[in-house]
Amino acid sequence: MAEHIVVSVQNRVLTLRLDRPEKKNALTLSMYRGMIEALQQAEADPAVRVVLITGTADCFTAGNDLMDFANAKPGETSPAIIYLQTLAAAQKPVIAAVGGVAVGIGTTMLLHCDLAYAASGARFQLPFVNLGLCPEAGSSILLPALMGHRRAAGLLYFGEPFSSEVAQELGIVNAVLPASELLATATAKAQQLAEKPPSALRTTKALLKHSAAGSVADAMARETEKFAALLQGPEAREAMMAFMQRRKPDFSKF
Repeated sequence: MAEHIVVSVQNRVLTLRLDRPEKKNALTLSMYRGMIEALQQAEADPAVRVVLITGTADCFTAGNDLMDFANAKPGETSPAIIYLQTLAAAQKPVIAAVGGVAVGIGTTMLLHCDLAYAASGARFQLPFVNLGLCPEAGSSILLPALMGHRRAAGLLYFGEPFSSEVAQELGIVNAVLPASELLATATAKAQQLAEKPPSALRTTKALLKHSAAGSVADAMARETEKFAALLQGPEAREAMMAFMQRRKPDFSKF
């Protein structure tokens, strides 16, 4: 398994934990490969019935490692895209337990989880536009479908952090819990699902996702094309340089 990814299987639940706390669990290409491997392991192992994705106690993930992204080769299919496609196609129930920050893909990946629980102090953010980029993970259609166009536009256009209580109100997470109870509660929910009839549970998930599957896949393809172009563009370069130089970006020349 990749560095900074911890995978364990207990009582028919595969737990995938992001473990790079010194970088707020910022996701590297290697970490994405480890996450893909873990999801594939869960799908292939009949002893696994549920997947639980979590981070460290004070952080889910700060999003993509910008250095990795800045060094990405044009034209290559990013492991991040493959991870999202794998997560979206998962046949077994996936639960997320979110503590601390969930930035960018840390929030959009929740749209492909079946259930999500957040700690009361968790903070969510969709800063794609602020980084000179566009939404990914099918979020350009999943967010409006979940909460309506205006509220989705507010989150995506401004890219400002929002609380776990707002995330629950908008339907991004199922429940908000004290931080001390988050992992235990999410694990208990996963265990509860693992004890249910597995074929009935997988069939129910497939039926729930069937009507939107094609449009989500189309949206992800469109987003990937636009995202890749913007990532190589001057606005994203200015945003990333400003981030690394700890200054405010200047988009006035574009």
